[in-house]
Amino acid sequence: MTDHAEIEAKFWKALKSDMTFMIGLAGHDDPQPMTAMIEREGPGPIYIFSAKDVDLVRKTATGARAVATFTAKGHTLFAGIEGDLVPDNDRATIDRLWNPHIAAWYPGGKDDPNLQLLRFDAEQAQIWLNETSLLAGIKSFFGQDPKPDYKDKTATVKLAS
Repeated sequence: MTDHAEIEAKFWKALKSDMTFMIGLAGHDDPQPMTAMIEREGPGPIYIFSAKDVDLVRKTATGARAVATFTAKGHTLFAGIEGDLVPDNDRATIDRLWNPHIAAWYPGGKDDPNLQLLRFDAEQAQIWLNETSLLAGIKSFFGQDPKPDYKDKTATVKLAS
């Protein structure tokens, strides 16, 4: 039996580890892969370093509703996430999150004029665990219904802190 808190904890741990998710604006067909940066495994904002000339950034100049999808490595967890995406060039946050991988994209460093930090205030997620796929496959092979094994492996969770 898996409870919602355990499913949510697995989501944050996987996102912090794997980092890449697809994010786009609600109601638009423009999701794109971005690197999700979180400071802890738990409720809190998801940060994205991007460039001011990226379509997604231009469309969120004053903030917008966004949706994201996440697939953990090994396909052990899937999530659909909803929230607000807003520009947030807080220098203290940039300093905390800055690393050599980010620096490689911005020749002007933290003061690069094209640098844009976005904050995704994730409010809710639908999360699916896929931990029993091998067992489900074996059960299906022998004619058994695998659906009962998945009934406790999904949750809709509120993510806002």
